[in-house]
Formats: sequence, structure tokens, C-alpha cells
Amino acid sequence: MKKQIDINADMGESFGVYKYGADLELMPYITSANIACGFHGGDPHVMRETVQLAASHGVRIGAHVGFPDKLGFGRREINATPQEVYDYVLYQLGALDGFLKANKTVMSHMKLHGALYMMACSSKVLSQAAVQAVADYNPRLNIYALPSSELAACSEAAGLKVMNEYFADRPYTNGQVKMFNWNLSEIGSPQEISKTIVCLLEKQLTAESAHTKIDTICVHSDTPNAALIAKCIHVALQKEERLISL
Repeated sequence: MKKQIDINADMGESFGVYKYGADLELMPYITSANIACGFHGGDPHVMRETVQLAASHGVRIGAHVGFPDKLGFGRREINATPQEVYDYVLYQLGALDGFLKANKTVMSHMKLHGALYMMACSSKVLSQAAVQAVADYNPRLNIYALPSSELAACSEAAGLKVMNEYFADRPYTNGQVKMFNWNLSEIGSPQEISKTIVCLLEKQLTAESAHTKIDTICVHSDTPNAALIAKCIHVALQKEERLISL
């Protein structure tokens, strides 16, 4: 039986006069777009344009929800309470959904951003708050999370579908992702990245255990050579059609 693999990208993070990320170049090679909702990046105009761009490519659209921290691009930890996290998530879901409804498009998922993502993956109380906001807003939304994280566990406990995520453009050590303070030499070339992903997926798919932990692969739009990385992954997975489908 084939494994369905999603390729996602964080995008729509430009705002005002500031342009950020290779959104247009990435679109042909991804299946899901995580669109910033105005807190860590993005603004109303960028949100509308990115929704229209993703919809025109037939790409699934999700809310990319972060801390209200444009100065730090949402990558700085904030000592937020569970209630604050709930409110941040609910607010941003509603903001993006307005543009989706105007475009007659539906939201497919929610993915946390930056520091909020990593904090929720390790904190049960923050995960519960974020998941509760999604469940209250639309329990049909998928949740993107690190495998075996608190965020994944809380999502499953709430009856929400989890998309276990692997970061193509971040280094891993002993199975743990290094999200911040990395350099390009740690992730390798686009060709090396695609080979690593194919080997990882083939190993999981051909293992005796039926449990496969990777459902979606992320390429960040601001990573150098992001479009080439996504293209190499897309092409490599297409060649593995016996085991993998996009």
C-alpha cells in the first residue's frame, strides 16, 4: 500500500514593504501552504494574495499561527499563558478564514510557527490550549506536529487528525530537529536533502512495523534555495511511485 506524502511550505510572511520568502517559486512543488496570519508575519493584503496564489495552484491551505512578534519573526519564546495561546490561535484562524471564504476556499489544517510550535511540542498545557482552540473553531482541521510530541498527543486525544512533520531544511541529531541557529552546511545540498528523505521514507515503509511517522515534509520559503529543495524532493518522490504518492 502506498504512503501519501504531503509537501508543505510556510509562506505569506511578507508584510508592508518587506518581501520575504520564495512563495511563487515554491507553489509548483508543494501540496500544502501554511499561510501566516498577521502575527509573526503577513498582513491582510499578503494573506489575500497568498490565498489566491495557493488556490490557483490547487494547493491545500492552512493557518500558520505564531506569537504576536513581528520584530522577532515569531522565533522568540514568549511566556504566554494557556489562555493567551488559545486566544492567539483562535484569532488567527478566524483572520485567515475570512479570506478563504471570500475566495470560496476551505481551510485544511493548522500549523504553529517558530517558538510557539516548539514550545507547544514540549508543553502539554500549551498544546492543550492550542488544540482546544482548533477543536472549538473547526474540529475537521488537521494539526501539523512533530512525531511523538505533546502537540501530537494532545491533538490525538482531542480526536483531531495529526500530520506528523519532518523538516527537510533543518538538521537532525539523534532524531531531534535543530530548528534555530543552524547553517547550510548542516542540511546539505538540495540533492542530498532529497536523498535523505527518500531513504527515510523507504526505511519506514518497508519496515516490519506498519507504523509510519512521517506524513508531511516541510520546506521553509525563506531557506536559501527553497524552491530547488522542494523541486528535488518532489521529483525524487515522484520517482518512488511504487511506494509513495504525492
